[in-house]
Amino acid sequence: MADDVLAWIERELEGCRFADERLGRRLRALLDQMAGAMGESIPFACQDWANTKAAYRFFSNDRISDEEILGGHFQATRRRFAAVAGPVLVVQDTTEFSYQRKRPERVGLTCRVNSGKDKAGRFRMHTVCGLLMHASLAVTTEGLPLGLAAVKFWTRKRFKGTAALKRKINPTRVPIEHKESIRWLENMRQSTALFGEPGRCIHIGDRESDIYELFCLARELGTHFLVRSCVDRLAGDGTCTVCAAMAEVPVQGRHRVEVRDSKGNLDQAVVELSYCRLRILPPVGKQKRYPALTLTILHAEEPGEPAHRPRIDWRLITALPVHSNDTAIEKLRWYAMRWKIEVFHKILKSGCKAEDARLRTAERLVKLIAVFCILSWRVFWMTMIHRSAPDAEPELVLTGEEILLLDDLVPDQACQVPRDKTLAVYLTKIARLGGYLARASDPPPGNTVMWRGMSRLTDIKLGANLKLPLVGN
Repeated sequence: MADDVLAWIERELEGCRFADERLGRRLRALLDQMAGAMGESIPFACQDWANTKAAYRFFSNDRISDEEILGGHFQATRRRFAAVAGPVLVVQDTTEFSYQRKRPERVGLTCRVNSGKDKAGRFRMHTVCGLLMHASLAVTTEGLPLGLAAVKFWTRKRFKGTAALKRKINPTRVPIEHKESIRWLENMRQSTALFGEPGRCIHIGDRESDIYELFCLARELGTHFLVRSCVDRLAGDGTCTVCAAMAEVPVQGRHRVEVRDSKGNLDQAVVELSYCRLRILPPVGKQKRYPALTLTILHAEEPGEPAHRPRIDWRLITALPVHSNDTAIEKLRWYAMRWKIEVFHKILKSGCKAEDARLRTAERLVKLIAVFCILSWRVFWMTMIHRSAPDAEPELVLTGEEILLLDDLVPDQACQVPRDKTLAVYLTKIARLGGYLARASDPPPGNTVMWRGMSRLTDIKLGANLKLPLVGN
């Protein structure tokens, strides 16, 4: 493996620390092999029995953890965080990985779902085998993913009995440490400690992150949050709720946004903005443990009911001040970046095909998914840097060999001259290898064509390095 080919891998794994340095070398080899066969099986990526067996041994090694595999990537994310100025959005969300196994207990269970009715008309319940992952993705305010800051894996066995406990007592009285919701607090604590600049971090989450303990932890750590509210909490002196208080706040501005309907067609929506500072009270069962907080409530609501899509109705809660329509719109744009974590999960499942893995235990699957996380971030980063820094030097992403190959493989378009050989030009060439047409009216290339193009470029590099002589020469 040539040094220039592995340049990005070396940078990404520089901070990895293993008990045996040979494990670090094996991880670098695995990352290189899987990057060239994204979405394929381990035997396909490794190509021979020796490397395949070494990969299986790596994932079954009890001395290796997912934290050690991702440790270098976390440090690389920290360096990228330090290299940018201004606030950075730390987007959190959870996803599930489902598997079919003869012995599902070796992987774990995620949930029970209704499988329909049997011949007697009784409902059948099916237990889903799989893992859950909660990730924190650092993203600039322009949408460039800097990398993962924290990742947690678990199965529902860890919190077995919590649902039964909630049926006996008020759920708000169950300590946060006994709930799956603790993952939101753990990731906030880990990512804030990683970056070391809590004042620059804006932790963003969907309605599942509307947790009072999270708000209190953010104040304790000196960091910020912006989450979508789902709980109508008591406000003021406790005689009214947040919804009742916001109903008295007049509309303070309007904002036009682009949305897509159920068929993917673009549409224009005008939302009405209202915002104010409110004193928010903790849940009744926890008022002795947590103080009241003064927070900003930002409500963005579409006045009418659209015909082909759901109505926009966002109620956001944050400790950040909102004094004008411009700052309110800024917070809406920041929250809209939450979708970046969904795209990251899509690359994990559709690009790396993490749910097609055949490893038999949760421990092995977690280590494999940790490797996939690094690959998924790389594809996502290349896709988004094409849009956020199109005029950068191509050497920021590609090696000299890759640049030469792309110049030979993909002809320049008529509108390009030699001085225009920017990063965007070469990333577009990679996308064209993956099926992107690059017409004038086409949007920027997406993740799918990027990972297809990168896989094809890897195969072409392999052939160019072999330089096999033609038969008959």
